[in-house]
Amino acid sequence: MKEKKSLKNKFTYGIGAIGLDLSYGMFYSYLAKYMTDVLKLNKIFLLLITPVARIWDGINDPMMGTLVDNTKTKMGKYRPWIIIGSCCNAVVLILLFTNPGLKIGGIPLHIYTAILYVFWGMTNTMADIPYWSMVPSFTSDPGERNIIATIARAFSGLGQGIISILTPVVLPLLSVTFDPNTNEKVWDARGFSIWATICALCLIGFSTLSVATTKEKHIVPPSGEKFTFKKMFQIAKNNDQLLVFMLFAMLSNAGWYMISGVGAYYFDVVIGDIEAQSLFNTIGAVGSVLGLLVVPIMTKFTSRRRTYQFSLIMAIVGFTGTMAFASFFREPKLMAMNLSYLVASIGVASMFVSQTVFLADIVDYGHVKQGFRSESITFSMKGFLQKMAYTIQTVILFSGLQISGYDETLHAANTQGVKTSISIMMLGVPILLFVLSLIIFTFKFKLHGKYMEEITAKINEMKED
Repeated sequence: MKEKKSLKNKFTYGIGAIGLDLSYGMFYSYLAKYMTDVLKLNKIFLLLITPVARIWDGINDPMMGTLVDNTKTKMGKYRPWIIIGSCCNAVVLILLFTNPGLKIGGIPLHIYTAILYVFWGMTNTMADIPYWSMVPSFTSDPGERNIIATIARAFSGLGQGIISILTPVVLPLLSVTFDPNTNEKVWDARGFSIWATICALCLIGFSTLSVATTKEKHIVPPSGEKFTFKKMFQIAKNNDQLLVFMLFAMLSNAGWYMISGVGAYYFDVVIGDIEAQSLFNTIGAVGSVLGLLVVPIMTKFTSRRRTYQFSLIMAIVGFTGTMAFASFFREPKLMAMNLSYLVASIGVASMFVSQTVFLADIVDYGHVKQGFRSESITFSMKGFLQKMAYTIQTVILFSGLQISGYDETLHAANTQGVKTSISIMMLGVPILLFVLSLIIFTFKFKLHGKYMEEITAKINEMKED
């Protein structure tokens, strides 16, 4: 029997994604700018802490997934962790964007930032894994999963949109520092701290609202098994489609992070108008909303596989147009860039919806193939691949800034070499990453068509037994 959630519950579940993505957006889109321009941390140091943090995430994320899988409380096994993780992540977010009075660029500040950098990943995992792990527990119906994932992604996009649109506008209003060369306000420590605090409070509020109004359905009871690295590797080794998913999703996510992470540098240094990023991101947010319609509409007429391929192709075409208008004209044509970015954003948004549904399918595939179910461990891989994608972005970003000689005090007066380096990272690298992702998905991912229908049928038979 197919289980359905009411429309109200689908929306109240999705609301929680707003707060998660407020924190997520601040970390992935603006932390690099804060660390280089405000805290003036050494770029080589920043290049090193990201891989180190990811090594720990590789251990911590599946451990957290197992802990969630084995949780049993009156509130369920997911909702308690969403609240605990959100509150912890909110505190860390505030501290990460707040200098407690340490010397700018000094060793103690480097250590302080590194510790909180790792803690942000840990606390984000505490909330993110249980939140997205709830999707396959609601229903085994692919259509219902599409709707739930689409609604959650819509709210997720709203959270990211708030950050990407408002941050370039709000930070100058909250900041008090002026550039001595232009006598214009620049983003400073005060602005970042206040804005991060506002986002942190919203994170707690939206997560609490989601947990208070969403009821869990325990399709599979806690197994009672303890985490072991042997089991983690067993799940990864025996679920070949999980490994394929990790690879193509990591590449496409990294492409997206290049745009969002390098954007502040691009509009500040290359365009010379950092507030223009707000309109660029607004157009992207509109595209993200429109992109949420792609999966539910197209899957009525074609397969999810072709829908996903279409999404990636749209992203590639849109990013190529953005690069063309920015690179092949003497002055970047901002409106043409924005319209091309609209197309790319539609593709990216529909891509993310499909990826969430693919993970739910991978859970079922693993259940049939291995004989046991592990939603949270499998979904912990989603958080890990996103962090690995961010690692790719930061390695490319900080390497490019270091090699080109980026000077945070010069802004638009940086050398042409710096501007060219930032432009390549912003506009060229994402295209390459999306093309590679499309190739791997097309030739290696097999959970579609009749094969996926057979897996769904077996899962339904297991539930009846």
